[in-house]
Amino acid sequence: MSFIQNFKNANVMIIGASQGIGFGFVKQLLQDTRINKIYATYRQQQTAAELLALTSEYADKLTCIEMDITDELQIVEAVRNISTQINKLHLVINCVGLLHEDDFQPEKSLRQINPENLLRYFQINSIGAVLLAKHLLPLFRHKEPSVFASISAKVGSIGDNQLGGWYGYRASKAALNMLMRTAAIEYGRSCPQTLVVTLHPGTTDTRLSRPFQRSVPPEKLFSVERTVSQLLTVIEQLEADDSGQFFSWDGSKLPW
Repeated sequence: MSFIQNFKNANVMIIGASQGIGFGFVKQLLQDTRINKIYATYRQQQTAAELLALTSEYADKLTCIEMDITDELQIVEAVRNISTQINKLHLVINCVGLLHEDDFQPEKSLRQINPENLLRYFQINSIGAVLLAKHLLPLFRHKEPSVFASISAKVGSIGDNQLGGWYGYRASKAALNMLMRTAAIEYGRSCPQTLVVTLHPGTTDTRLSRPFQRSVPPEKLFSVERTVSQLLTVIEQLEADDSGQFFSWDGSKLPW
């Protein structure tokens, strides 16, 4: 039996909702009649125009919040704002992730290791997620089935690493997996109705993956809509003992 089979009147938070997979989750969940409220975060207004435009059409259901997960004070303020409106969350999906920026690209060899870039990877891909787990815990401390999911990546699997390279991205996603696995154990004591999982979305046609799509077979390059549907299916099929696990887009468990 699905852990959230009776999912209804749910309050949802999507972190990193202005683009890509996060925006896809918002659009799909706005159409879901089981969802009561959606809190969608974005980092910069200039890249969140499409998200912000939805608030006029879904004023009663969608609230957008400016928040940078590398700034703990901003997380605290966002959670405080949400807590003035609701007292519980049922689904949180952290979609924030960094693979490349204008000033750096994934490392192909040890020669390209840069400490500042490594720190940036860990700030965004790892530390931000555990800060969310820290401050969202009170909103998960209720008796209704809930899920806290973070978007990870298969390249963060140590056991599956056969190609090397991408040091910072791989290591920061591996750290994300460990942090969420550890948080799952504490959540199991503090709010046992909440499952904590990490999810591999597959290669999705977003800005994050675009520079690296050339070698991806067409059948393995997913649209945002397909990725979101697949991941929501995985979430809906979670069982009570799945907390702390790392799942692929098809529902299979990935090695650590």
